[in-house]
Amino acid sequence: MMEDPTQVLFTELPVPLLSTAAFLRHHTRYQPYHLPHRFHIQEFVQQRTYEEEQTELDSGKTHISCLYPEILAIIFSYLDVRDKGRVAQVCTTWRDAAYHKSVWRGVEAKLHLRRGANPSLFPSLVRRGIKRVQVLSLRRSLRDVIQGIPNMESLNLSGCYNVADVGITHGFSTECPSLTQLNLSLCKQVTDNSLSRIAQHLKNLEVLELGGCCNVTNTGLVLIAWGLKKLKRLNLRSCWHVSDQGIGHLSFANQSLEYLGLQDCQRLSDEALKYAAALTSIKSINLSFCISITDSGLKHLAKMTNLRELNLRSCDNISDIGMAYLAEGGSRISSLDVSFCDKIGDQALVHISQGLFNLKSLSLSACQISDEGLAKISNTLHDLETLNIGQCSRVTDKGLTNIAEALTRLKCIDLYGCTRITTVGLEKVMKLPQLSVLNLGLWHVR
Repeated sequence: MMEDPTQVLFTELPVPLLSTAAFLRHHTRYQPYHLPHRFHIQEFVQQRTYEEEQTELDSGKTHISCLYPEILAIIFSYLDVRDKGRVAQVCTTWRDAAYHKSVWRGVEAKLHLRRGANPSLFPSLVRRGIKRVQVLSLRRSLRDVIQGIPNMESLNLSGCYNVADVGITHGFSTECPSLTQLNLSLCKQVTDNSLSRIAQHLKNLEVLELGGCCNVTNTGLVLIAWGLKKLKRLNLRSCWHVSDQGIGHLSFANQSLEYLGLQDCQRLSDEALKYAAALTSIKSINLSFCISITDSGLKHLAKMTNLRELNLRSCDNISDIGMAYLAEGGSRISSLDVSFCDKIGDQALVHISQGLFNLKSLSLSACQISDEGLAKISNTLHDLETLNIGQCSRVTDKGLTNIAEALTRLKCIDLYGCTRITTVGLEKVMKLPQLSVLNLGLWHVR
């Protein structure tokens, strides 16, 4: 029996057979058995006899239909999600091979969950071994999803505006030991009450996305610290009620954290960075648009031995002095973003060139830098692969010449809005042996 069209719709597998599946149908021995061509079966039987097929096989003209199902499954695993669905509609042999769990390993099902939906949807996902689900729209109980896919590892509810505390409480009413990733970004009705239930029943959670959940407070972070001991990634972007005290709660209990997203948490100050420094496993921290963070706070970050990525984009109170604190503190960061920090100038690049030798990515867009500062980093940051200096109006061809001569490992450079550069400087940059991306505007060159 062919795939249920309703089920195909819910898993974003197209009902009509498009060019790829059409080609496969018309070049295999199963072509007449496909549902839309059922009326050709008798004609096919009359035209092709067993002897003719055997002669074709003996002559070495074996086609893909003769492969073992295990081999077909390996081939199908390389297809994108839509084409996996198309091959499942070619014939029963291909359908059975396409249902092998190895074909769907790592695939995220994207679902529109409506009332009265096909009852075979969840069993179909379980049969294929799909453990990652993104809910695009929710018109039925969240509990149906949790119970329908008991071994689910990742659940993405981002942007589902009607997800609220009641649904979370009802959905996560029992232990969910296999669930390790939960995305509630932009679920604006979610509050600390939801975090209470999550902390109680999702003990193995490693990734929690709460970006835009503007009703989460420090109390919610207490609950996270109490219940989610295995958490490695926490995103609190635009959680405007979170303050220094909330970060303090995390620092006492969540020592497994590797990423902390605090973008646009405008109540945070340097005190929060003091607490964050106690999270010794942190590898990446995003503080962009945290306008109350100052140079003094960077003293604490410089002590974080495992920190590799630091985003300070649009932190208005970060200046050259802050870069000195990072460099002198022995920071080993490999990625630094200080774009749109208008107090960053050439002196900051002097400090960076004297201490941040591990940098592979440096973003300085709209900073007050010139050719002189670029000359400093060109002399020492020989491992640099990405350099963003867009909208740096003081940079000229001279600065590009220094870059082209010294930063030979550069793969990506952003020059958007650099109004004083000419084709002379661009030609030199384009000769960099490993350069793959050159951004001059709203498009990429090369």
